[in-house]
Amino acid sequence: MTEIIRIIDVLFEIYFIALIIYIFMSWIPGSRETAIGEFLGKITEPYLEPFRRFIPPLGMFDLSPIVAILVLQFAKIGLIQLLIMIF
Repeated sequence: MTEIIRIIDVLFEIYFIALIIYIFMSWIPGSRETAIGEFLGKITEPYLEPFRRFIPPLGMFDLSPIVAILVLQFAKIGLIQLLIMIF
């Protein structure tokens, strides 16, 4: 069971890192048009899109990725706690 929890933890961390990299790529002009930027966009945009619909940007600042990251971290903690309780 510990292996399953560890795999889930690693997968969430990899996705977290992908989100962070994709968010920082928005600060570098043209970086999202690269192969890596397009790949990260394909795996992160479906998750970020619902947050962008409900959280409007404040001027030039888009706070929706921060909320998305917090929700991802809470989901990871909740899922791991649930698995621990079940097993």
